[in-house]
This record gives sequence, C-alpha cells and structure tokens, in this order.
Amino acid sequence: MDNQELQEVRAKAQEWLSDTYDAETREKVQALLDADDPTELIDSFYRSLEFGTGGLRGIMGVGTNRMNIYTVGAATQGLSNYLKKNFADLDEIKVAIGHDCRNNSRLFSETSAKIFAANGIKAYLFDDLRPTPELSYAIRELGCQSGIILTASHNPKEYNGYKAYWDDGSQIVGPHDVNIVNEVAKIKPEDIKFDGPDELIEIMGEEMDNKFLAEVKKVSISPDIVERHKDIKIIYTPIHGTGVKLIPAALREFGFTNIINIPEQDVVSGDFPTVISPNPEEPAAMEMATKKAAEIDADVVMASDPDSDRIGVAVKNDKGEYVIINGNQTALLFFYYIIVKMKEAGKLKGNEFVVKTIVSTEMIAEVARRNNIEYYDVYTGFKFIAEVIRDNESKKKYIGGGEESFGFMPSDFVRDKDAVSSCALMAEITAWAIDQGKTLYELLQDIYLEYGFSREKMKYVVRKGKSGAEEIQQIMTKFRNDPPKELGGSPMEWVKDYSTLVAKNLITGEEKKVDQKITSNVLQFFTKDGTKISVRPSGTEPKIKFYFEVAGEVKSRSDFDTVEQKADEKIDAIMDELGL
Repeated sequence: MDNQELQEVRAKAQEWLSDTYDAETREKVQALLDADDPTELIDSFYRSLEFGTGGLRGIMGVGTNRMNIYTVGAATQGLSNYLKKNFADLDEIKVAIGHDCRNNSRLFSETSAKIFAANGIKAYLFDDLRPTPELSYAIRELGCQSGIILTASHNPKEYNGYKAYWDDGSQIVGPHDVNIVNEVAKIKPEDIKFDGPDELIEIMGEEMDNKFLAEVKKVSISPDIVERHKDIKIIYTPIHGTGVKLIPAALREFGFTNIINIPEQDVVSGDFPTVISPNPEEPAAMEMATKKAAEIDADVVMASDPDSDRIGVAVKNDKGEYVIINGNQTALLFFYYIIVKMKEAGKLKGNEFVVKTIVSTEMIAEVARRNNIEYYDVYTGFKFIAEVIRDNESKKKYIGGGEESFGFMPSDFVRDKDAVSSCALMAEITAWAIDQGKTLYELLQDIYLEYGFSREKMKYVVRKGKSGAEEIQQIMTKFRNDPPKELGGSPMEWVKDYSTLVAKNLITGEEKKVDQKITSNVLQFFTKDGTKISVRPSGTEPKIKFYFEVAGEVKSRSDFDTVEQKADEKIDAIMDELGL
C-alpha cells in the first residue's frame, strides 16, 4: 500500500475517534493508529465490510472492515428502512432474530433487536442460542416479514456474521437482496437508531422449540424401522455449537434411545476449545467423535457446525475404520433413501422434484432421472433451493434439496439447510441399512453399484486481504479467457460460464444458454470422459474453490478400492495440470 492509500486509511480511522462511537471503540482505534506496524490498521479500515447478497461476514474488531456493533447496526438500520418501504401497507412489521454460540453473537442480536424496535418493528428474539433452521421456521410460524441470524457458520473463531431472511424463511434473493444492499450502503453511523423500546421486543423460548421439533418428527419416513432399531449406537457432537440445544432432542423425537455424546464438545463456546476449526467437513473436527466410535463400535457418527445447518457423517468402512463421507455422498444417501421409500409406499404421484447445486455431484441428477423425478440445478446456497420451492409452491412437491458442502434440507417447513432434521433422518437411514443387514457404508456402495460411481474432491486456495482478492479475480480471468483444452487425458468438451450464461462446446463450436435466472462468477469444465471441474470464488471467505468430479465403474464391492484409487490419482493429476 502506497503512502497516499495509507493516509486515506488513517483518515478513515480518525473518523472513528468522534463521539458517535463509544469510548471502548475509540480507545481501540487509537491503539491501531499509534501502532508501529500499520498492517492491522490497514486491514481494519482499507474497505467497508460489505453487506452483500449473503449478508455480512468478517473478523470481529473495530473498523469499517470488521464485525462490530456499528457495522451490524448499519446492516440492521438499512434492513429496517427497506422493510418499512416494502411493507408500508402493514399495520405491524415483524422480524425474528437468532444467534449462534460465537463470541459477541448475543451482543449483536440484542443490539439488532433494539434497532428494529427503534424503527417501530416488532422483534422476536430467542432467549439463547438456537440452530439456524429454527430461525427459518420461526419466521414462517410467526408470519414475520424478515429475520436475521448472527452466525459465521463454520468459519474460525475470529469471525462472526449476519444473515438476512425474507418472509418465507429463506435467505434473501433478488430483487430484495440488491435493494437491501443499496439501503445498507446509504447508512452513516449517526443514522443508526440504537435505543428501541423493550415493549417491541418479545423473547422466544421453549414453546417455539416444541413446535419446531413437532415438525421435525414429521420428516421421519419409516417409524417402524426406527422402532425395530431404536437402540442403534449414535454418536453426536455439536462441536461447541447450537446443535446441543435440539439435535439430541430431535433424535429422541424420532424414537432413538442410544445417543452417545462427547461431553467436552457439548460445552457451548465461541472459542471452540477442542478444535482448530469447527467445521465437520474437516476430519480433525470430528476426531474426538470418531475415536469414541471406535471404542464402542458405533453405528453412525454425526456432527453439526456451530449454527447447526451443516451435517457431518462418519461411517465404519470395510476395513473397520471410521471415515467421514463427503457432502456429496451424504446428500446421495438422503436422496436415495427418500426416493426409494416414497416409491415403496406408493407416495410418488409424478409431481415431485429435488434440487441440487451446480457444484454438487451429477450422481444426484442420475438417481433422480432414473426414478423419473424432476430435478433442478441451482447456484451454491440454500436460498436458491428455497427459491425453486417458492416458484413451485402449490404446483409441485419438494422432497429434498442438498449441496456438496454438507448441507441438506429434507422438508420445506424450513427454507434453509437443516442439520436438526438431517441428523434425525440420517439416523433413520442407518437403521434402514441395518434392517437390511448392511452398514451405512455398504448402503453407499450399493448406490454406486446401481447408478455408477463418481469420486469428488474440493480444493481451495486462500488469498487474504486486498491483494488476495485481486489475485483470485486474476485466476478467474485467466480460466475464462484461456480454458484448458484437455484435462486428465480427455479433451475438453463443454465450458459453462455463468457470468455470461453461455455454454460453449470446444469441439464443435456449438453454443447454448445456461438455464439460470441470474449470472454468477462461476466456471465449469466438462471433459469428454465425464469429468467435471467447477471453479468459483467463495462468497464468504477469502478463497477460490475448485470442485472435481470424475466418473468410474464398479461391478462388485471388491472393485471399490481400485476404482477409488484410480479416481484419486486422476483428480491429483488434474490438480497438477491446473497448478494447484
């Protein structure tokens, strides 16, 4: 950063020394200004933390590029302004507010409740931390126009975030998302109304929990199978998060009786003391649970992330080791089970549909196609799955939606990914496998034997700060302007560019439109032999993500090791070709 840019940052920081800000904030800003090394000052003030279409997410601290009561306050004030414009004809505008276990989450949620109240908006605030799916449910149950939850999902402990929801309980999509972004961008610190009346804030508690759990119970498809195997050994860990509140209760609602916890990880803490990252996608986060599973020979191991929208699942493989199955495999098990059991019960009427995200495995599409179920491909994020449900409301029946990043939504009584319902249903799937004399791992193998094999991996490259954001953009530009001609020994066939919504066949020169409502900064490459590579910058973290999927064929259980090894070698070779 040159001297002029540094002076601009310092000037921005100086503004935070005014009386608009509280004494503690002013003191911390002054310390940054006085420090010999300006790195932290620069990162805290070089830009404003943007309220994007997914809300806010960032490191906590003072500054325009940090999560604090002023950036959260601006988001809430902007959202309040938009709600008052959009619902001007209503006598009362209502919002629901939830939060996770993170440091400052309660402070940010209470601050937001007061701001909504100061704007004449009725705020329903949970009495303590709650899972994200329950917040989505509460919006629908209470007839709210909007809602927010303070969470940074599975990010490291330094982060917090703010997600905004619309009246159907889904995260906000167009045109409201862009309109709210514009409203938030107008807010100056002095515009934020921090002191609302307590009479407009209503605390929610156990009554909402009980209503939510009653809906979760309806997700069960085969209560008879659960009854036969109610004592299967289920290990569950909330990894210090909100799942401790409701997931064991949901498992009991289904009828399961043998739920084994990890006491050290039942401790609610925003410091996540037993893990480096509270992300069930990472084996280290589930290590304590899988260790316990090996000791007691558990039937399934499950974990949820801090706000309980993601589910991690570990199973015992054919070598007796507990391994985490990836998010694609988890989603595949859900889709397969739901479709097979509905088919058996004669409940498929021909108007059912499922939804997956474009970066998720094509196996889901194959299972749907072969069972004459309509499927939709959408962008990453459950707000897009919820949008498809909204578009098909009262015309078609939603029976499941999922994505590769460990998220699944088995029912539409919520409109966001739901680890509470998903954990309970995964336990039921485990019981179903056992009812057939199989393990969950063998059930997964059977799906591959019936529908074909695929192997998926995700690799991300982290590039932090301003220079990192520029480098990520350069990587996307390079791939866009000069796509690879061949990958993994197979010629490139199709390139889909979601920023232009054009798919081009590099072999024939044919072009066709990509079926999406809006553009997105995503590229996909499809080779002639069925390999798929997706590339996208993360919307919430300083990362660019690469998703790999290669196809294979298995004829018997004994083939799996060889086929998996070949697929892994192929993915590794493609990564090398791409310089990853």
